[in-house]
Amino acid sequence: MTSPIDFDPSRSIKTLPGTAHSYHSLPDTAERFGINLDDLPFSLRPILEGIARNVGQNGVTAEQVQALGSWTEAQGKKPIEIPFTAGRVLMHDLSGTPAIVDFAAMRSAVQRMGMDPAIIEPLVRADLVIDHTVTMDNTGSPASLRINGELEAARNVERYAFLKWGAQAFDTIRIIPPQTGIVHQVNLEYLAQGYLNIKGLMAPDTLIGMDSHTPMANALGIVGWGVGGIEAGASMLGQPMQMLAPEVVGVELTGALREGVTATDLVLTITEMLRNYPGGVVGKFVEYIGEGCANLSLPDRATVANMSPEYGATMGFFPFDEVSAEYLRATGRDGDLPLAFYKAQNMTWTPGQSLPCYTDLLQLDLSTVETSVAGPKRPQDRLPLAELGNVFRQAAAEGDRKPEVVNVTPMKADDAGIYVPLPQRALKDGDIVIAAITSCTNTSNPGLLIAAGLLAKKANELGMTVPDGVKTSLAPGSPVATDFLTKAGLQQHLDALGFNTAGYGCTTCVGNSGPLAPSIEKALQDHDIIAASVLSGNRNFEGRVHPDVDTNFLMSPPLVVAMAIAGNVNIDVSTQPIGQDAKGNDVFLKDIWPSNAEITQTMHACMDPKAFRETYENSLDGPDTWQKLASPTGPVYDWDPDSTYIQEISFFDGFSVEPPEDALNNISGARMLVMCDDNTTTDHISPVSRIRPDSPPGEYLISQGVAESDLTSLGARRGNHHVMLRSIFGNGKARNLMLPGTTGAVTSYHPSEGEPAQMSIYDAAARYREEGTPTLVFGGKLYGTGSSRDWAAKGPALLGVKAIIAESFERIHKSNLVGMGVLPLQLPQGVTRASLNLDGSETFDLKGINTLEPRGSVALTIRRADGSSQTIELLSRVDTSSELDQIRHKGILPMVLRDIIAANT
Repeated sequence: MTSPIDFDPSRSIKTLPGTAHSYHSLPDTAERFGINLDDLPFSLRPILEGIARNVGQNGVTAEQVQALGSWTEAQGKKPIEIPFTAGRVLMHDLSGTPAIVDFAAMRSAVQRMGMDPAIIEPLVRADLVIDHTVTMDNTGSPASLRINGELEAARNVERYAFLKWGAQAFDTIRIIPPQTGIVHQVNLEYLAQGYLNIKGLMAPDTLIGMDSHTPMANALGIVGWGVGGIEAGASMLGQPMQMLAPEVVGVELTGALREGVTATDLVLTITEMLRNYPGGVVGKFVEYIGEGCANLSLPDRATVANMSPEYGATMGFFPFDEVSAEYLRATGRDGDLPLAFYKAQNMTWTPGQSLPCYTDLLQLDLSTVETSVAGPKRPQDRLPLAELGNVFRQAAAEGDRKPEVVNVTPMKADDAGIYVPLPQRALKDGDIVIAAITSCTNTSNPGLLIAAGLLAKKANELGMTVPDGVKTSLAPGSPVATDFLTKAGLQQHLDALGFNTAGYGCTTCVGNSGPLAPSIEKALQDHDIIAASVLSGNRNFEGRVHPDVDTNFLMSPPLVVAMAIAGNVNIDVSTQPIGQDAKGNDVFLKDIWPSNAEITQTMHACMDPKAFRETYENSLDGPDTWQKLASPTGPVYDWDPDSTYIQEISFFDGFSVEPPEDALNNISGARMLVMCDDNTTTDHISPVSRIRPDSPPGEYLISQGVAESDLTSLGARRGNHHVMLRSIFGNGKARNLMLPGTTGAVTSYHPSEGEPAQMSIYDAAARYREEGTPTLVFGGKLYGTGSSRDWAAKGPALLGVKAIIAESFERIHKSNLVGMGVLPLQLPQGVTRASLNLDGSETFDLKGINTLEPRGSVALTIRRADGSSQTIELLSRVDTSSELDQIRHKGILPMVLRDIIAANT
């Protein structure tokens, strides 16, 4: 490979034939560097184009072009460090609110220093979609959509006013109002135009998102993945993401899905397959290729790409092709120009073309996929539908328990949305109390929603009903779904079974399932009953869907409807009837399951590009409540000290233009704050659930004058660090192994003198800080799996945690920890949290931090209460030189702020 160190990007600019559009030619650049583009995975080509186009800017060099261009030859050798500058940023309101709080706090800090606060301005286009705060308070009624929208608006006045302030204060931030849809579906159907215009040049669409399911856009050939708000905020301020060139695992798809098998079944199969792949795909790109790709629609591809975080990958990428172009046309956009551009850039793959080189190549015959569900606690725990009952019984048999049967009084919303009591019924193990068609993974797929509607139609025409006590809900990813379901005559049949549209947003899957009937919640809290939820979501972690529902199963939307009718998961729906018709005859799943031909025919009859255009044109102004909402103005936010939603975060208290001198000091005499089990999720660390009055954040808010009925959720309170810090490690299902048998945010505080005491994690952390005692957190395998939740890193950092020591880390959370100045340290192979035999009485020393290098080692010395000690070498997961700089500055935002100040003085 040649090395034109004097490479001038402008020499590679060409004009797309037949158009007036100019672009930076990747094939021309590759020829200049001697790079064989055909060998390079498709997912790396847009990144290579971005590096080449930006040579000479922000420290980007021709050597970095050469480095990524040599990816094929470098496999298995020294990691390649490269920059990635995304063309745009995507946010939702739960992650976007604290990010804008950070920007506002930076402006306040700059103003206090006597400088112009306007120097803090995002340089990259950012879209924030308000979609994560609608809750399923009211379901099963024609009034549910209106009622939930009104409740959402009333609860979030402060937050939404703050976001409107952010949109006027920062030129590059656009707010997509409530009731528009789920962020990833809005991106797929509207925001993504197939390419970007950057400084007058066509460029491949690239993005980063403040949500782990950002890879849904990979289905459209878009390079993008989820990061935390901390990292995304730095990117918005012009900081290139320094990353190690990833391994790329190819998945060659062949064949086609069989009759009756859905995209949900496919993605659950892929999730299981890749989680079982030796070495895993955490931190790697997964690229789908092969003849079978042509047999998947774009929405089917989006379903597969969306669940990348569930199988652990950074991306689940499909190259742009004719299917991508046709989807753009079908949804009211131009597909021809992007297709011509990607062809000119050698970024498209067509059947029959040879495959590029991969780190490894796996195969999957689509015809082998079977109808599947996943659960009861993890999305990778796929099982054939016939095994659902068996798996539930195994889960219910765990522990020493005596199953109970309790009479409860279900509730149902009438046509006006008012809940009325229904006759009593018995509640027992396996009874379904939540059945939700929800989440970006599946409601973005018209074929799956139409399948659910067709199944509902067949069931309704037979006179089948859903048992009382099953909370049914439909929360599509955009109003487009309502349009085509209504045109197809299917919405009325979903309504008849209680699946009325109750909101457009991320609902049950993120924990916004709303309350159950009071007698059902009380029965689940007071008695030994293991109830179930069924949902078309992507996550079913403990305590996520509803704090009182112990088993949760992921499945396709039509299966959600079928299981709601069955009313209990403790059956084999492949052989047993799911219910009876109006005449009392048994009805089996196969009797009402729609054929692929029915689904395709209905889709063609009820969908058109005009509906997509009109839906978004009419919704971007937002509902009346949004339009009439007053908000502050001006470049600097006027913080209200009495607000319980928005507070100036303490991250920049005492900010200095010079990096702190103690950031890379060795640590001695540290105490353990929390010890976590394997598969600790960001939901365990920073839950978004309803705030209970008897929890630390609930008690704090009540002390501030907030009524119990107005506590809302932790997700809605992310702009107030006083609330959030009291919730860290506070999921009702979280277990601190220092205190066996307990759950929630409790720990054992060990003073320098005296006996240990049990108290809240927040209080213990405060005492350790007052004493000047550093704290650590220990974890097991896959620490930080799940959502790209910045508070799961912000919280421990602001509590004073200096390092997280675990067996392995999920990618996004590892990066978030570094972005907050917290050291992620990995135990050596063969050493586990359990094998260290820790109980919290120990003290810990960490040496080697003062001489730390990327992926270097740190010596951990454990000093036990009996006087013995043990030293082991830990691997630092500070992977790049840029990440080491973030640690040196105690976080990426202080580092960027210092750069901005230096550039303006």
